[in-house]
Amino acid sequence: MWLLLTAPLIMLISVGGYAALHGDPVVTDPRELAHPFVLVVVAQLAGACAEEVGWRCWLQPLLRDRFGALAASVLVGVVWGVWHVSVFAQDPAYAAGFLVATVAMSVVLGLGVERIRSSQLLFTGSFHALVNLGMLLCMDEESGAVAPMVLFGVACVLAAVPWLVSAVRPVAAVTIGATRRGTC
Repeated sequence: MWLLLTAPLIMLISVGGYAALHGDPVVTDPRELAHPFVLVVVAQLAGACAEEVGWRCWLQPLLRDRFGALAASVLVGVVWGVWHVSVFAQDPAYAAGFLVATVAMSVVLGLGVERIRSSQLLFTGSFHALVNLGMLLCMDEESGAVAPMVLFGVACVLAAVPWLVSAVRPVAAVTIGATRRGTC
């Protein structure tokens, strides 16, 4: 459940930071979208789950067996960020904010998956979709504006800190050489 609460936390930090710097945040009324909101939600969830099959159900377990959960999460985050190659046509600070965000979110998702025994795809896809919907409705990042994306990256890092802290504590109790296969 903490995993799904982290997505709105990221958006609250992002929107709060944007509001603090620029006054009112940019908020889109769901009724003003080009398509019905329910269709947008279903499409976002389907697309997010499709990506998460590759990231958390295939690549994360493959890398976790070789490098451990945290390093695997960082590596998956880098690949996930580069996967969105069109971001690199934007301002370098925008691209950096996006890449920082994907790595930080991947750490949250990767460490979160370690605690989930079933329905991992549903949880990771839902997290991913919630973040995408939050960005669509509450951020001006689609315009290529740098500040919202940089703030989003910072928010993702701040949201990842508790996950990192909780992951470091139990390391001493982990049996060396023990691995767990994904259950997507």
